[in-house]
Amino acid sequence: MSNTPFGFNRPGDGDDDRGDKDKPQDPFQAMGDMRQFADMLHRFADMIGSVQVGAGGGPLNWDLAKNIARHTVVEQGDPSVVDAERRQVEEALRLADLWLDEGTTLPAGVQKPQAWSRSEWIEQTLPVWAQVCDPIAERMVESMGGALGSSAIPADVQAMAGPLIGMVKQMAGAMVGGQAGQALGALAREVVGSSDVGLPLAPDGVGALLPAGVAAFGDGLELSPEEVRLYLALREAAHQRLFAHVPWLRSHILGAVEEYARGITVDLSGIEQAVRGLDLGDPEAIQRALGGEIQLQPEETPRQKAALARLETTLALVEGWVDTVVNQVAEGRLPNTVKLAEAVRRRRATGGPAERTFATLVGLELRPRRLREAGALWRSLTEVRGVQGRDAVWGHPDLLPTADDLDDPQGYVHGRPEVEGLSDLDISALTKDVPDDEKDRGDDEDDGGPDGGPGSGDDGSGSRS
Repeated sequence: MSNTPFGFNRPGDGDDDRGDKDKPQDPFQAMGDMRQFADMLHRFADMIGSVQVGAGGGPLNWDLAKNIARHTVVEQGDPSVVDAERRQVEEALRLADLWLDEGTTLPAGVQKPQAWSRSEWIEQTLPVWAQVCDPIAERMVESMGGALGSSAIPADVQAMAGPLIGMVKQMAGAMVGGQAGQALGALAREVVGSSDVGLPLAPDGVGALLPAGVAAFGDGLELSPEEVRLYLALREAAHQRLFAHVPWLRSHILGAVEEYARGITVDLSGIEQAVRGLDLGDPEAIQRALGGEIQLQPEETPRQKAALARLETTLALVEGWVDTVVNQVAEGRLPNTVKLAEAVRRRRATGGPAERTFATLVGLELRPRRLREAGALWRSLTEVRGVQGRDAVWGHPDLLPTADDLDDPQGYVHGRPEVEGLSDLDISALTKDVPDDEKDRGDDEDDGGPDGGPGSGDDGSGSRS
């Protein structure tokens, strides 16, 4: 299996060195009579053995993915969290929430502070990864089965080969699951908490740090472990405040990921080339063919571009808000706040876990420059509107800055000629003393924010109507 997540590099030399004269011209010529065909199907079924599709009938075998991910971290060492480490993490998260009360109007979101091993991180975050990855996994599985079904099997024997195609799709799901497991196992060795990738991965009310990840983050910084732990606890607790008290944010982010992933095409040219000369009487040859290279390619449709802009902008805004709030409350309390903030920025700039995981699991790369620009916008907004005015922007998705606003944060804060700015809009009034039924009706209207304020008519593409 490839070490590159979702790389699907073909293992071994395969049959590539054989000349064309050695390859069967008819993919069914090696089958012989129907008894031989039946024997081949039985051998193929035995080879995939206990492989099943994922829970709930999904395309990806998440049981297999979880087992491979856990094996990946265990083989390199994954000690259990001891009681002392658990107490340290829980105390750090509780103290972080006390400090954050002074820096944001959003209430605490961590009801159950926890310390996780790397294996526990995999176990606890897997449901969200399934939601994120299943759309592209479905594309892969269907494409891999279709490559064999349409390219290798003559039309007059499609019905006879039906069971084989089903098993090929089942094997494809297992192979994609194996690659997902490798990707998540590698990620588990890098993360420090549940919020590194900017997604709401933890169960509701849970905030978590990984003592092993926290220790690895602090290596080389020459800072006390307590200070490093507390700074990372501030970041974890700040993320959880957003995810817990901005009710639309979870579905907004995960919906954009899913929408983007559904617009990915799967380039199977390598597999299709191998399948054209495939000996269907050899299950191992089928496995080698399915191990060919797969490339994820965006369709670049307007709909997918809109989903990408919405996702990148929202994730940047989440991270920028966290940076702003955490550094504000840590200043004066933690003597090395600047150094710790720089370590986080350097980690992102060199291709941190968020960027690589999205690139390998759903074909998406995050751009660190968006995070810097988002941070500048939130800091400016805090200076002009105060903490309450800044946090009120999270009251509705139509109020969020767009990609264009990240390019011109001062225009968003003070107002541009073509767009009424925040200076003309009392954001706090949007979420103050408004009955729940009126809020629900407002969410269903198409005319955007009140009074044509920022975000009105936002279609997710980075522009306003």
